[in-house]
Amino acid sequence: MKNVVRYACQECGNVTLKWQGQCHACGEWNTIVEEPAAEVSFVGDGAGTGDRPESIGAIDDSQTARLASGIGELDRVLGGGFVPGSSVLLGGEPGIGKSTLLLQAAAGYARSNPSSEVLLVSAEESKPQVRRRAERIDALAENLLLYCESSCERIAAEIQDRKPAVAIIDSIQTIRSGLLSGAAGSVGQVRECAALLASTSRASGTSLVMVGHVTKDGALAGPRTLEHLVDSVLAFEGDRRHGLRSLRAEKNRFGPSGEVSLFEMEASGLVEVADASARLIRDRRPEQAGSVIAVAIEGHRPVLVEIQALVSSEKNSAGRRGVIGIESQRVSLIVAVLESRAEVSLGSRDLYVSVAGGIRVEDPGVDLAVALAIASAASGVPVPTGLAVWGELGLGGELRLAPHGKRRHEEATRLGFSLCMSPNIGGPGGDISGSEVPHRGGGVISVDVLEEALDAAGLGGLKTGGSSAVEG
Repeated sequence: MKNVVRYACQECGNVTLKWQGQCHACGEWNTIVEEPAAEVSFVGDGAGTGDRPESIGAIDDSQTARLASGIGELDRVLGGGFVPGSSVLLGGEPGIGKSTLLLQAAAGYARSNPSSEVLLVSAEESKPQVRRRAERIDALAENLLLYCESSCERIAAEIQDRKPAVAIIDSIQTIRSGLLSGAAGSVGQVRECAALLASTSRASGTSLVMVGHVTKDGALAGPRTLEHLVDSVLAFEGDRRHGLRSLRAEKNRFGPSGEVSLFEMEASGLVEVADASARLIRDRRPEQAGSVIAVAIEGHRPVLVEIQALVSSEKNSAGRRGVIGIESQRVSLIVAVLESRAEVSLGSRDLYVSVAGGIRVEDPGVDLAVALAIASAASGVPVPTGLAVWGELGLGGELRLAPHGKRRHEEATRLGFSLCMSPNIGGPGGDISGSEVPHRGGGVISVDVLEEALDAAGLGGLKTGGSSAVEG
C-alpha cells in the first residue's frame, strides 16, 4: 500500500489530511507539519503475540511485586511503587525537577536492591553532567547505569539485553527512531518511540519511566495517544521560583488516580513533605481579608489549603479575572452565584483568586472557601480566626455535602482550627453524626445555603445589618 501523506499538530497531535494554518483541535497557529503515514502491507500483519486464552484465576502474578523507589511520597502516588513491565509518563515544565526526582528514585531503588540494575537513559545531557548532578544530590550507586543515547532502537535493544528492573528515559521528546522521518519530538516520532519502548519493557519485565515535556498550557506535549499508551501519567507541578512541588497521579492503572504528594526543592535535591497541610498554611496571615482555609480531599487524604482572593475598587472598564490553582470556569460559576443568589456585587471590579503555595486543587469541596474568600476580599472584612470550611456550591446557591466530612474535620482539628463550616453535617449521607460535633457554635457550623454561610462568617451583615453567627 502506498504511503499517504498526512499532517499532524505538534502541540496536540491532531491529524488532518491537508495543511492548515491553525489547528482546529487546540487552536494553535503554525503547529501543523507534514507527517508520512506508516506503510501497511496486509491486514493483521505483525499483530498479536501468539498468546492463548486461559482462566484469569489461574494466571500467576507472583512476579508483579511492587518495586519501592525509597521515596515514600513517590511510591504512595504510584500506589505502592513501580510495577514490573509497566510504563509511566512523568510530565512537567522545564526546570521543575523531573530529572532530579527520577535520579533520586533510581538511586534509592539501586541501593536497596544491589543485585538489580537500573538503566538511566539521558538524551539531553552528557555523562559528566549527569554525574555531577548525581553527586550533588547524593544519588550515586554502582548498579545505576548511565546510558547517553538518542536512538530508540539502540535503547530498546539495551533494555532487551540487560533486562533492568527499572529503565528511565529522559526524555521521550529527545529520542528518535531511524525507521521514521521527522525530527525528534515530532508527533510521529514520539508516538512510535514510546510504543516501541513500552512493548520492549513489557516483554522484559522492566518498569519503564518516560519523562515528557509539557506545552505552555501545562498539557503533555505530543499526541494524546501517548497518555493512552502508558499505564500511569504523573504530573510534576509547581513554581520554579519557589521550592514547593506537587506530584499528582492523573492516571494510574495499578493504583488510585488523583493522589498528590508534596516535595520541597533544596540544594541537596527534593525532600518529601510529610505534613502537607502544615506546610501549605504555615505562612498564612489569619487577620487578612480575602484569606480562607479550605479542607480539600486530594486523592485519599485531606489537605488544608489557603484560598486567597483580591478584589480591586470600581473602574470604568470591564473587570479582569485572574485564577491560579483552581479551574477558572469554576471560579466564574461561583462569582455568578455570589452575584445572583447572595447579592454580592462585583460589577467592573478586578478579581483575582489563587491557591497559596502554587499547587493545583481539583476538589469541588473548596467551592465554599472560594465564595467566602471573594466576599471577604470585596468587603474588606476577614473571616473569623480559626475557621476552616468545605462544601460544594450549586447554581441555586445551595450548599452540597462534600464527601469524607469526618476526615476533613479531623484534619482541621489536628492543625488547631477550632471552628469548621460545612453543609449538612450529620444529615443524609454525612459521616459526622450530630452527637459527635455540635450543630452550631463550639465546633462545627452547619449551613444549607450560601447566604447563611456568609452570615455565619460575619460577611452577610454588611448589607443586611444582621448579626453573624460566630465571633472572630
